[in-house]
Amino acid sequence: MGDVTFVQRRAGVNPRRYAARRATAEGGGMPREGTGPDFIEALARGLEVITAFRPGRPAMTLAEVATAAGLARPTARRILLTLEELGYVRTDGRDYSLTPRVLDLGVAYVHSTGLWDVARPHLERLVARTNESCSIAQLDGSDIVYVARVAVPKIVGLSVQIGTRFPALPTSLGKVQLAALPPEELEAVLAEPTRSGLVPRWQPDRAERDAELREVRARGWALTDEQLALGIRSVAAPLRDGSGRVIAGVNVNCHAAETPVERLVEHHLPLLLQTAGEISADFARLDAIPAVVVSGKAG
Repeated sequence: MGDVTFVQRRAGVNPRRYAARRATAEGGGMPREGTGPDFIEALARGLEVITAFRPGRPAMTLAEVATAAGLARPTARRILLTLEELGYVRTDGRDYSLTPRVLDLGVAYVHSTGLWDVARPHLERLVARTNESCSIAQLDGSDIVYVARVAVPKIVGLSVQIGTRFPALPTSLGKVQLAALPPEELEAVLAEPTRSGLVPRWQPDRAERDAELREVRARGWALTDEQLALGIRSVAAPLRDGSGRVIAGVNVNCHAAETPVERLVEHHLPLLLQTAGEISADFARLDAIPAVVVSGKAG
């Protein structure tokens, strides 16, 4: 035990907070232990400090950041000062908070995939035809993460924006993607702890879960009726790339008190399925565009 404590101190980890690592990872952080010699622990610590700022704690003192990230205070201080110099963190001399520049990290992913450029006009048309918010999300472990969204000004029980994370299984967006996974991969994905910090209302056993996903797989779309949270009702369809592989899900989301299931399935679902087909077709065309390699040699 003494050797472990010594190594922890040399690595900048507070041994009294070492146990908080697992809780931090399960609540939205990331593992700091790598699986090989190329793992850069300092980078992992920096990202963990960024993700320590969550709803309900937009500003924290140095001690609070260190506790939330499971780091020794000197290590947390160096990371915060580095992030401040890079423009990702600001401080008033006591509290630290993130700056809007952090959004560049997430937007870089969305733009690099081309997903937003492809999906945006289709989502906007779908919102205009349903008068409901529409989103695209992708699997990340056992969670879904929202990567594109066009919203309407309606009050719903959960706030959703780009980067929002929910457990995949109780969401329609998650079901259509989980249903496409091979059995072994499905088990591995769902074995990962959620990093959403949300406990869903629906807690199925394995038999109920498998029956639900078989139904989704058979009909090609998924419905969630207040399984994630009260008042949240949605229907989703899968998005596919040029090879037919499911790469994301697209949904229509509504408030259960305003839109009955019959309206969602009979009116919104056909429009959603049409939109999903159009977005998938655009993805396929994008994949088919040949890459142009420019030689660095002069002609």
